[in-house]
Amino acid sequence: MSVRATVFGFLLVVCACHAEAQPGRRSQRGTVSQTLNGTEITVRYYRPVLRGRVAFPGIVSWGRTWTPGADSATRIETNGPIDVEGKSLPAGKYSIWVIPQEKDAWTVIFNRAADVFHLTYEESQDALRVDARAATAAESVETLEFSFPLVDADSAVMQLRWGTFVLPLRLRAR
Repeated sequence: MSVRATVFGFLLVVCACHAEAQPGRRSQRGTVSQTLNGTEITVRYYRPVLRGRVAFPGIVSWGRTWTPGADSATRIETNGPIDVEGKSLPAGKYSIWVIPQEKDAWTVIFNRAADVFHLTYEESQDALRVDARAATAAESVETLEFSFPLVDADSAVMQLRWGTFVLPLRLRAR
């Protein structure tokens, strides 16, 4: 191998490590997991911050397909089949996309292209689409967050919060 190729390879490794460990990154990485009846569900995402802005319809327009996060598409992984809002989602890795609506139910999309840039949505890769009703919370959340505020043996509510918007999704392990 030439010296040039060795130096180039070294620089690629250093840059890749630096990109993953950027302490000054404005949107920090978040991960949340929940086990339901032996099925582990993990959401990995980057957490944008409002910083005085309005989430909807400011940063994200009504009717626009958006991944709830920043930089990379938000990813959900499940090691067993689950139902989301009563519809079946096989075990696997998926990117999550949302189409927020001002008055109607929001569309939540689970896409087979799991590891993609946050602007790279391909409808042809959709595995599942469900509708869910967003609600308004009394308190605003500055940094986007996913959580599991309600958990039972085989079911849970997975919740997305940002600003005053709350989007709950009912999950059940099969």
